[in-house]
Amino acid sequence: MKSDIIIIGGGASGLMAGYAAADTLVEAGAAPSVAVLEKMPRPGRKIMITGKGRCNFSNIKDWNEFSLHIRSNSSFVKPSFFNLSSRAMQEFLESYGLKTVVERGDRAFPQSHRASDVVDTLVNACLSRGVKMETECEIVSISHNGDGFALEAADGRKFACRRLIIATGGLSYPSSGSSGDGYAWASALGHSIKQCLPSLTALVPKGYKDPSGIVSSGMKGHIDRSSPLSEVGKALCGNQLKNVGLSLCIDGKEVDSVFGDVDFTDGGIEGPAGFQLSRKAVKAIFNGSKVSLRLDLKSGVPAEDISRRVNELWDEIRKDPRSERLREKEKCRILLGKLMPWDLIPGFVMCNPRIMNTLSITRGGARTVLMPSEVARALKEWAFDLAGYVGYERAVVTAGGVNTDEVIPKTMESRLVPGLYFCGEVLDIDSDTGGYNLQTAFSTGCLAGRSAARSILRT
Repeated sequence: MKSDIIIIGGGASGLMAGYAAADTLVEAGAAPSVAVLEKMPRPGRKIMITGKGRCNFSNIKDWNEFSLHIRSNSSFVKPSFFNLSSRAMQEFLESYGLKTVVERGDRAFPQSHRASDVVDTLVNACLSRGVKMETECEIVSISHNGDGFALEAADGRKFACRRLIIATGGLSYPSSGSSGDGYAWASALGHSIKQCLPSLTALVPKGYKDPSGIVSSGMKGHIDRSSPLSEVGKALCGNQLKNVGLSLCIDGKEVDSVFGDVDFTDGGIEGPAGFQLSRKAVKAIFNGSKVSLRLDLKSGVPAEDISRRVNELWDEIRKDPRSERLREKEKCRILLGKLMPWDLIPGFVMCNPRIMNTLSITRGGARTVLMPSEVARALKEWAFDLAGYVGYERAVVTAGGVNTDEVIPKTMESRLVPGLYFCGEVLDIDSDTGGYNLQTAFSTGCLAGRSAARSILRT
């Protein structure tokens, strides 16, 4: 099978590259000869699981704000973003009949909140421009010669093209087809690969998983999500905290802090705030540093005000006649119920044993008393030393990838191999959660496709 342009990978960037390449050829009056090769049974598998199946496909911010959420190489992304901005992406999908909505944080979704509608729209757009879609087509070898590229599939099929776009994604969610093939091909074609690590992933506190059942791939710090929870993990799992502060400490020094939502899951600490800190945390754990998180349940309220409030509430509870026959631990639960969600209390107490102090009394007895100062401290500085992180099995994106210094940002063409293009997660670009990564994939894919087609038109 011979084509002018072949795209390996039918994910977000690959589908957008296929459409943009064919559209550019059609608009120029040329017959499109563009093929997308996808090794899974259907394209867009990873798009289907984004946004918990709702598909947060973009973030409708202008470049100045959008770029602040790109965690590596934002200057590299800039030309592709201006070629296809987030608003232009929204308009593109709507032009093909997909109604969209913008929700809190400028996050764009399909109005149906069905990721499958986004995939169907992208596939239909490609087909409308004559793109050939080859599924269950796993490429196993690529060779380059002066005239183009020769490809061979696992089933023996052979392909040839004048321009090749690698859009294979990273290593995250291997069940979606991401297995790192693109890195091997890029390396074989002379490109260097920046260290790859999971990003936007759960961070696992010490004691959160049952140590007797921990599963790991062997990668330093990796704790598989399937590892069973400990009693502490079970007590915390399922709690969702809104508008809290979260700080990251590496070797005892605070290096970053965010404000937002935190989720305790079967993986560990997640949610937008946890994800935002995960990139630095994973890298530090991988490099052997001591890493911890500090959770502030009363962010924005000074510590002295929290201390005063805790003491006032404790005095009220102790003076209440109904408390006379209650044990100290029962009164403690009443106090904490006025300060945090009820379901969070068991896990909070297990993680902060210093809030209760056992005092010795006469005749060999002991008495347990609550320490209001420790309650106030724990509310502002709930500490979690980290044991590791959840790996690629459930990481949203891969940090690292093809070195962007070796790719031309205005075209996405390789500086080393003429006619070779890269786009999407295979590149060393990753962003925060909230639609930024998908938009970057769409933008770089669109620019790669258009650039490859314009190159064909010039020959």
